[in-house]
Amino acid sequence: MRPIYSILTEDDIKRIVKKGFELLETTGIMVHNREALEIFASGGASVDYESEIVHIPSHIVEKALKLAPPSIVLYDGDGNPAMNLQGYNVHYDPGSAAIHFLDHHTGEVRKPVTKDFIEFIKIVEQLNNIDAQSTALICSDVPEEIADRYRLFLILKYSKKPVITGAFSIDAPHVMHKMLSLLAGGEDLLREKPRAIFDVCPSPPLMWSDVTSQNLIDCARAGIPYELISMPLAGGTSPATLAGALVQHTAENLSGVVLGQLTSPGAKVIYGGSPAIFDMRKGTTPMGAIETMMIDSSYNQIGKYLGLPTHAYMGLSDTKVPDSQSGAESAAGIILGTLAGINVISGPGMLDFESCQSLEKLLLDNEICGMAKRLSRGIDTSDEALAFDIIKEVGHEGKFLSHRHTLKWFNKEQFIPSSIIDRSHRREWAVDGEKSCRKRAKDRIPELLKTYRGKPINSEVEEKLDEIMLSQKGFPGELLSEK
Repeated sequence: MRPIYSILTEDDIKRIVKKGFELLETTGIMVHNREALEIFASGGASVDYESEIVHIPSHIVEKALKLAPPSIVLYDGDGNPAMNLQGYNVHYDPGSAAIHFLDHHTGEVRKPVTKDFIEFIKIVEQLNNIDAQSTALICSDVPEEIADRYRLFLILKYSKKPVITGAFSIDAPHVMHKMLSLLAGGEDLLREKPRAIFDVCPSPPLMWSDVTSQNLIDCARAGIPYELISMPLAGGTSPATLAGALVQHTAENLSGVVLGQLTSPGAKVIYGGSPAIFDMRKGTTPMGAIETMMIDSSYNQIGKYLGLPTHAYMGLSDTKVPDSQSGAESAAGIILGTLAGINVISGPGMLDFESCQSLEKLLLDNEICGMAKRLSRGIDTSDEALAFDIIKEVGHEGKFLSHRHTLKWFNKEQFIPSSIIDRSHRREWAVDGEKSCRKRAKDRIPELLKTYRGKPINSEVEEKLDEIMLSQKGFPGELLSEK
């Protein structure tokens, strides 16, 4: 029996969805992209080109939801199925676009560079509980205008895992699509076996920018799955009530579903987000707040009710270093998100309101993800697992440790963490240097970098990939020698 966490009743969900539909029909959404406005108009929506307001009748939304696929499979670099986004299947990735990096050597928070991201990719590649890479860092040693495609370029060179990514400009998805097609063996093969998800973000309240609208349209046409990242800020850019934030989130995401399906019927879309509450004391957006996690878990229920794969930013912490607060906030988010059955959970490794990545925290969060995966499997109550006959056989002697049943079952029943999690006796811990959890994670980083064995891509393909990157204006060619 898989344990499932639900926070809304079915009646709650229906009322929120109904209000989301009504918002789209009455208030409408503002769209700052001419092509998107024309697509909405051709699909039957009411479009005012002067105000850029689109009113979407409910029947158009309902039709779009019927066209959107209920499941999406992502593939790895070898063309094998790697992530099945449906039902209560849960997958984790580190989250994207951190502008800061916590240097594990010095403890300094600084802007990341290529070397940092390559090391990050190599470590993620070896973490069994992190299912996908993400364009987690924005490298400061390349021009800002090409930073989005450079992140994907590095992942494709050093990783075989699926990728969660996104673009910062209108032209970037075309370049990134070219890279992905090259690695997949062609555009048709990429469409058939997608390896990447692109985040596209409506702007609260009820607005789409020129860039994100175009990114969504281009992904839908190319057959690349797109992930809707609605970000209502409860009390800031949405109502202060959690239910009000959910109504707005529903309308914003549904508008993205409609745009994708009007562009290309059957476009692969994921119902996601990165909402938060607004901390009235500090003026911040706490991703580790329990109310933020409640919004995430609730809209996941709404996405499942609508028949779509789901996503959320959870497992993050608002603290600035890996400490007790980061452990508490990350564990709460990862466990609640896993029990809710969110298909893609982004956030392990992230600190400081989504702005900073930490390798130490990433390694700690990998352990939490492993525990959460074990929790989601629940308890096996088959006859063999009940072990009635074994208890009778062993009787009062209690020699279970040497029994064949124990040998067969302990690896199935238990999540065995790495040495980062301390389960030793105090004396052994003291002999080992009385290391904190953070110190054990820090010590593990050079070990993982040493054991990284990437599967090299075909030399001809790699040369063409390099050529794509070299053709980008302002790209420092000497970075190709970075290892």
